[in-house]
Amino acid sequence: MLVLIAEDDANLRQGLAELLQLEGYATVTAECGASAIAAFDKAVPDFCILDVSMPGVDGFDACKKIRERSQRVPILFLTARNEEIDRVRGLGLGADDYMGKPFGASELIARIRAICRRTTPSIKPRNDSETFIMADLKIDPRALRAYRDKEAISLTQREVSVLYLLYRHPRLVVSRNHFYDECWGQEHFSNSRALDQFISALRRKVELNPKEPRIISTVHGTGYRFDP
Repeated sequence: MLVLIAEDDANLRQGLAELLQLEGYATVTAECGASAIAAFDKAVPDFCILDVSMPGVDGFDACKKIRERSQRVPILFLTARNEEIDRVRGLGLGADDYMGKPFGASELIARIRAICRRTTPSIKPRNDSETFIMADLKIDPRALRAYRDKEAISLTQREVSVLYLLYRHPRLVVSRNHFYDECWGQEHFSNSRALDQFISALRRKVELNPKEPRIISTVHGTGYRFDP
């Protein structure tokens, strides 16, 4: 998931980027509201973190502009102000949550995951009859099947969800936590080997050569990626 971080404090901005990258997220940063809007237009992030008190175009105004572009991307406000009227205004502009400074790293990550669970639709195409292509494989979510030439491969709903999550984020690393949140919900694995074993079994079903995968590539220590 690509996260836009708009924060005028350079040290905090860098710290947030490093924290999120350690959690497996990709990041793009902005030092003010105007650059945040420009970064949003260029990068099209999946999640936005906006500081309220930025010079020039502040976080509230940046939120307005982002909401003009997208009603669905989640927005989390960060602020040193703790007045109820500011929280009400921010949420009224379309923000999904509001965190006061200072805050803990664990709480921030937990808030992001909770917002994503609330706001991210189920991992399936908008039309459940819509097929999608990964390498030489055509996947039909409604039939729970994949097709390679005349070969039909049966899939489970979860296997389709995993493939579609990778398909939606081409060339980006999908972290283990992202898989957990979007494809398993609260049923988190107790250890990363369980996810690795699931991916290994899925590769054996969908890859022509599982030792040289074209659909599910491993990014060691981080997660998995689809490179079209």
